[in-house]
Parts: sequence; C-alpha cells; structure tokens
Amino acid sequence: MLNVFILVNGRLVQKDIETLHDLAQVQPVWVDMVSPTEEEKFWVKQHFSLLIPDDVVDDDIEESARFYEEDNGELHIRSDFLIDDDKPRYVRVAYIMNLQNPTLRSHNILFSIREDDVPVFRLFRLRARRIPGLIGDCKEVLLNLFDTDAEYAADSLEWIYDELDSASQAILSGALSDEQASEVLGSIARYEDLNGKIRRNMMDTRRAVSFLMRSKILNAEQFEDARQILRDIESLDSHTAFLFDKINFLLDATVGFININQSKIIKLFSVASVALLPPTLIASVYGMNFEVMPELTWKYGYPYAIVLMIASAAIPMIYFRHKGWLK
Repeated sequence: MLNVFILVNGRLVQKDIETLHDLAQVQPVWVDMVSPTEEEKFWVKQHFSLLIPDDVVDDDIEESARFYEEDNGELHIRSDFLIDDDKPRYVRVAYIMNLQNPTLRSHNILFSIREDDVPVFRLFRLRARRIPGLIGDCKEVLLNLFDTDAEYAADSLEWIYDELDSASQAILSGALSDEQASEVLGSIARYEDLNGKIRRNMMDTRRAVSFLMRSKILNAEQFEDARQILRDIESLDSHTAFLFDKINFLLDATVGFININQSKIIKLFSVASVALLPPTLIASVYGMNFEVMPELTWKYGYPYAIVLMIASAAIPMIYFRHKGWLK
C-alpha cells in the first residue's frame, strides 16, 4: 500500500495513488509505504531517485545500522513501534529523508517503510487532519510520530495500572482460590511483558530522537519539541519502574496466597494423621495374638474396641477444632 500525504492549509491530506503518473502529479510531504509491492517500490525509486535498501526493515541492533547518513545526504532511521493488542509486538519502521540535496525530487519528503499497520500512525494521521498548522515540513512529521508514540505508550501504561489495580483488589481480598490465583498470575505475567516492551520501545524512541538532535537538522523550535519528547519519555521510564515494583509485589502476594492454600491442605492431612494415630494404636493392640488377652473372649469386646477407637479419634478432632487448627 502506498499512502501519499500533502499539506493543504496546514493539514495533512492523503492522495490516492494508483499509477506512477498519479505519483508524479503531487508534491508530498510524507510517503508512507505499508508492505509495498515491487511495483510500488519501483515507482518511488524511479520518481524520487530514492535508494531503498533491501534490508530496510531487518532487525539490526547496532546504532550504526539503524541511524546513519548516506553520501548523497539521505538520512536513514530505523525505529520500532509497539502494537499493544492481545499479542504485543514491535513493528520495524524505516525512515528516509533527503534534506541536503534540493536537486532531487525526494528533497524535504519523509519516506517510511513498514511491513504492518501501526496504531501510532493512525492516531497521528487523525490528529494531523484535525489540527491545522501541526505539520510544517517532513521533519515535523517524524517528530510528531515519535511524540504520538510516547502518548500511545502512556495510554498503555495507564491501562496496565488500571488492570493491576483490579488484580490487587482481588489478591488483597484474602479469598483467592488456586484457580483464581493461577489466572491472576497469568495476567500479571502478561502485564509484566507488556510493561517491558513499552520500556524497550521508549528506549528505542529516545535513541532515534537523540540522533535527530545530534544530526543538527532541526530548527530551534523543532529542537525544543524533541527535548520535550525526551522529557516525556523520561517520565514514562519512571512510571514503568513503578509498575515493575507493583507487579513484583502482586506476584509475591499471589504466590504467598498459593502457599497459604497449600499449607492449609497439608495442615488438614497432618491433623487427620494425628487424629488417626490413637485408633491405629488401639487396633494394633487388639490385633496381637497373645493367649492372655481378656477382651478376646469378652462378649462386648468388639463393640468396646470400636467405640474406643471412635472416641480416641473424636477427642483429638474436638481439641483441634477448639484450638482453631481446622480452619
């Protein structure tokens, strides 16, 4: 898919592109390629004389492979964006900008290439259509994408906090069965995973914004906007650290309740074993085959032994219940 955006009265407007001729008729500020076909890549390469590497969305970690400048003045940035759904994951987005060679058609245009849809891009497009004057050039498109990414992460963190608050109420209520504890543990593990992914995503965004600031392509106002994004990310880092502490506390509390439930079961078995010791002793005594045992020839010997065993089991149980050991 080839999404081409132009500026109209300070707003971002999308143009439909069906052919190479359609692409040649517009002067875009942003060209967004989502899983582009070979034909669409050819259109962009031919019309804008743009170099698109074959490994443009590969998972390189080294900074030199993710943030660099070509000899022709093209600026290349590869940044990860979080998708917060049932299976949180990252989508690698590659950016290309030519800010130094005005003779090329790609001058002052932001090109982005990605393999999947990203919620941050949808949120940014909605905002750019509603707010006039939000976008002035391609650099502000990129900065606003990073800013929207930070806001998306903040919304995800708020959702995690709300979910953890519900989980903590269930845990601290004191009436948590093993099945409920298992569900809570699974939920806490998912929240911890998402929190970690958000922290990594913010670290990647910080690296990208810092690279833009070091590249000296931003004007004074854009530089201050970039600094504000870094301050927002710094506050999100503190919040993720707080959530990690809360998650660890709830994890320990849940495991503690599971241990308590297991201890109750072990205690019941222990009480039952102790209560059955006297009847076992009585049965063992009367099971001995000695010649001189008066009760063997006694008419009421068998009922007497049964009653004695029942009484010897009941008395410890009554004592344990009185002490509260059976609760």
